[in-house]
Formats: sequence, structure tokens, C-alpha cells
Amino acid sequence: MATKKRSHLTKKVMVGTVAVGGGSPLSIQSMTTTDTRDVKATARQIRELEKAGCEIVRVAVPDMDAAKALGKIKKQIHLPLVADIHFDYRLALEALRQGVDKLRINPGNIGSRENVALVVKAAKQANVPIRIGVNAGSLKSVHSDKRQAPHSAQWRAQKLVEAALEHVKILESFNFDQTIISLKASDIATTVEAYRLFAAQRDYPLHLGITEAGSVFRGTIKSSVGMGILLYEGVGDTLRVSLTANPVEEVRVAYQIVQSLGLRSTGIDLISCPTCSRCEVDLISIVNELEKKLSPLGYLAQVFARKPLTVAVMGCVVNGPGEAKEADIGIAGGKNTGLLFKQGAIVKKVAPEQWVTMLLRLIKAEAAKGMNQSKIKTNSKAR
Repeated sequence: MATKKRSHLTKKVMVGTVAVGGGSPLSIQSMTTTDTRDVKATARQIRELEKAGCEIVRVAVPDMDAAKALGKIKKQIHLPLVADIHFDYRLALEALRQGVDKLRINPGNIGSRENVALVVKAAKQANVPIRIGVNAGSLKSVHSDKRQAPHSAQWRAQKLVEAALEHVKILESFNFDQTIISLKASDIATTVEAYRLFAAQRDYPLHLGITEAGSVFRGTIKSSVGMGILLYEGVGDTLRVSLTANPVEEVRVAYQIVQSLGLRSTGIDLISCPTCSRCEVDLISIVNELEKKLSPLGYLAQVFARKPLTVAVMGCVVNGPGEAKEADIGIAGGKNTGLLFKQGAIVKKVAPEQWVTMLLRLIKAEAAKGMNQSKIKTNSKAR
């Protein structure tokens, strides 16, 4: 799969060890659903997110107890930790003392200019960036009075951008420019227009998302459409898919979005036919089982990072053999059996109940081969 280049180049900002912007690889984010004051549960969920491929994680900081828990959480995880803070500048100062890697605040709503100055000074000293996160839901100016006609998406987007720029100017007045921007709405049109407008004016890295997107089903569709448009246009440096679900699902969906556009690889590009009356195997169950068993194998993303391994699972003889032969590994179904292909060559006949086992065996073998080749190259460079 060819990698699509991003046309909107932004400045680079470091979030812990992860580079955001400046042409760096798109990073995948998520946010915990646990009570941040529960250190054990929060750290456990973050480790689950890391296993799924999350690269930056955010936690809510509603009070001082939550802020003081951040240091303990940080000691138990490997991902850059972002503190999500509203209204109280003291929580931001404590989060910085606890060693967080990024703040998510809006300078205009954490108190007086003197309070903002304290936070900016501490962030500078800690070399910690700030994300300005503007949401349509929290801006009264983007909501129409019930007696008036609804405002257009373009108008709402302009208001979002104006609000973001107000916050940006506050930080810039303190000579702070390690800033990342998000401009989210729950509707696609407003969100897309807001990011387009901001990208045309400033070069700060952009954190993409459709806020309050909904359930796994609806939220996946809204996020894929909205962020897909922007990413295809070359806009966006990091993203979080917002779902009413286990945050691991957010990471999985995010990776599929960026892989479908050729921007990142999840390691495996699994293709399968939609099935029809010609299909004589239970292809839906087979594909679901294979996908479920591939999910925990996070190392595959690193092994096949440059070129994803294409795996085809096809249910009939119409398009099946062709697709399976084109894939790195594939099975094309027939009546109660299937032909296993590897690099276009038939390997053997496989009974339907063995499809998942055989494909996993071959995938793991290809992964082991890739890791060995990587070790050989590393050793050669060392010599």
C-alpha cells in the first residue's frame, strides 16, 4: 500500500517521546474511562491501551486528589500521559509537578492572566506542551436561539476557530508556542470546516476528532467520515476516536482509519468478501474469529510497519482465488473446503474449521521471519 503524504505541514511538538506534527507519523490517542483517583485501575487500563497500539493517553483531572494520583500512575505506564484540566489552574500546576507529558487546558477558562502565567511558566520549565481543545458543545456562540434559524456549519466553524485563536494569543503573549490545537464538534461538517479554516491560518499541530461521536457503530462511521476527509486532504497530526465504548475500541478504529488511507500500518491488512448465496462456508464466523485472535498480537504492527501483510479470506470461487493469490497469504473457499495460498502459490487444501489455525500459523511464521531479518540488519550495522 502506497503511503499518502500529508500536504499541511505543521511545526513539531514533543509529547514525551512522541513527536506530533512536523511530518511525524500520525499518532493514535485515547482517553481512560476509569476514575483517575483509582491508580491501580487507571494504570491497568492504560497498559491495555498500550497493548492495543495507543501512543498517547489522556486522563481526566477533576480535582486535586486526581492530580496527585498522576505521578503514581506515571510510574506504572510507558505511554506519554496527558492531564485533561478545566477551570482550575492549580490542578494544572499539580499535574506538572507530578510529571505529566502534556496539559489539555484552555487558557481562557482557568482563571486570571496571572494564573495563566503561572501555568505557562511551569510548563516551559518542564518542557511540557499544551493542547488547546475547543469543543462546539461548550461554546454558547455556536448554538442558535430556538427562535432563530440554525446557523450554518461554516458559521459555527468560524466561531470555533475564533475561540481557538483567542486561546492561542494568550499563550503567545507569554512567548509559548509548544501548542497543539483541536476544534471538535459532534457534526462532521462543522468539524471539517473548522480544521480547514485553522490549517489555512496557522501551523500548529492539529489533534483530530469528532466529539461525542456515539456508539461503536455510529461513532465509528462518523469518525471515519469526518477524519477521513481531513486526513485525505493532508490535515491532521494526531487523532482520537471518541466512542461510547471501551477505549481499546477507539484505538482499533483509529488504526483502521489511518491504514485505509495508507498513512499507518496496523501490521495486517485483512480483506474478506461480503458473502452471498454462493458462499458454502461460515465465512462471517471465520473472519470474526481471525480478527479477534489477531487483535492481541500487537507486535505484528511493528514487524509489518513498512508494508502490511495482506491476508485474504474469501468465501467462493468467483473472486476468491484471484484475491487470495494476490494477497501475501489467503484462503479461497469452495464446498466444505478451501485452497490455502502463499505468495500466489497453492499450499494445500484446508477444511473450514482449520482456516483460522492455518492462517494464524502462517502469519506468525512471516512475523518471525521479519523479526529475524531485522536482527540481521541490526547486527550488520553494528559491525
